[in-house]
Amino acid sequence: MTQVDTDAARDAIPQRRVLVTEIPGPRSKELASRRARAVAAGVSSTIHVYVDGASGAIVRDVDGNCMIDLGSGIAVTGVGHAVPAVVQAVSEQVARFTHTCFMVAPYEGYVAVCEELADLCPGDHEKRSALFNSGAEAVENAVKIARHATGRQAVAVFDHAYHGRTNLTMALTAKSFPYKDRFGPFAPEVYRAPVSYPLRDPEGMTGEQAATRAIEQLSVQVGAGNLACVLIEPIQGEGGFIVPAPGFLPALAAWCAEKGIVFIADEIQSGFARTGAWFASEHEGVVPDLVTTAKGIAGGMPLAAVTGRAEVMDSVHPGGLGGTYGGNPVACASALATIRTMRELDLPAAARRIEANARPRLESMAKRHAAVADVRGRGAMLAIELADPDGLRPDADAAQAVARACHANGVIVLTCGTWGNVIRLLPPLVIGDDLLEEGLDVLERALDEVLP
Repeated sequence: MTQVDTDAARDAIPQRRVLVTEIPGPRSKELASRRARAVAAGVSSTIHVYVDGASGAIVRDVDGNCMIDLGSGIAVTGVGHAVPAVVQAVSEQVARFTHTCFMVAPYEGYVAVCEELADLCPGDHEKRSALFNSGAEAVENAVKIARHATGRQAVAVFDHAYHGRTNLTMALTAKSFPYKDRFGPFAPEVYRAPVSYPLRDPEGMTGEQAATRAIEQLSVQVGAGNLACVLIEPIQGEGGFIVPAPGFLPALAAWCAEKGIVFIADEIQSGFARTGAWFASEHEGVVPDLVTTAKGIAGGMPLAAVTGRAEVMDSVHPGGLGGTYGGNPVACASALATIRTMRELDLPAAARRIEANARPRLESMAKRHAAVADVRGRGAMLAIELADPDGLRPDADAAQAVARACHANGVIVLTCGTWGNVIRLLPPLVIGDDLLEEGLDVLERALDEVLP
């Protein structure tokens, strides 16, 4: 068995799929009844099992079923579940102190996380960071910083984008249901441009041509001189794991630099070794002015950041950035242990190995099923898009059926996409090759069961 050389003590739960009841089992069904009486209906869940424990790439439910996790809590647990180094760091920090508020009485952990971010984020320029709690907070603060630094108000975002659930980030997000439906009015001065979507762009359109299309639209409809920032996910997440055609991101970044527009890379889902590099921007040598991070930064603890050029970050007056819990000491301790683990295990290389193993399997599935319209992604951020082969009409029903079949057989997969027709794979970067293969076997059988 080939596997990232993780500490054997990590595997408190054996790294194998075990089904002892139907999914969901009786105890999960009991908890579902309690939930219906206590939890708001607007809070949904992908799978209907209730978690009792997790380790490495396995999630165990309250009925004893052990499921292969190909979702990582939406790209959060890249270092795996319950990593001893992270558990120890969190435990030690909780024993020392849990909160003072960095804006009141600061502490070293916050500073150390910002130092790590300065080292890891793309570019050799001087950098500063500010820490927050969630990806949406990071995006909202990045926009605030860009507006303050430029004195401009307009914000450019893209089709299929997802940036969060706060009022401003809902405005930035493209998809209405379920994220925006009946939650308006939304923040003004947000403008949307077409993204590079190779599967659905005109045949033969290059990344540079797609960038020219977006730039011309923004230039005419907004005006470069009014734009504070261009905000983009280097690989779109909820929108469908869309990887822009080569040349699209560099052309946008170059235009922003020429026009004095802050270029913001939303690396919340694609960052921290997920795509085979520390950040997805690096695949084409793009150096953003600001980078937003969250999810994989802290091994499951709530932490987010905005990192960027010192002159842009420092343009904001003292007191203009912050929050009561932003950069909580326990989350910072978790982040430092998580980043150290990523370095020690070379998890960017692990993500590349996952792609080398998984992509050929996915492409083989696509050859057997015409309804698999595309296989795409980078590293351990991979997806298949399901669509009617005649006209590429999205098939959300098939995607949901495949996901349900995987769940019923003990494999956690997620769907995404503007039309809900994309199955995405986000395994922990420490997953063993044999466990990944077994998860793909289950996915393949589900495709065979659902698709013609």
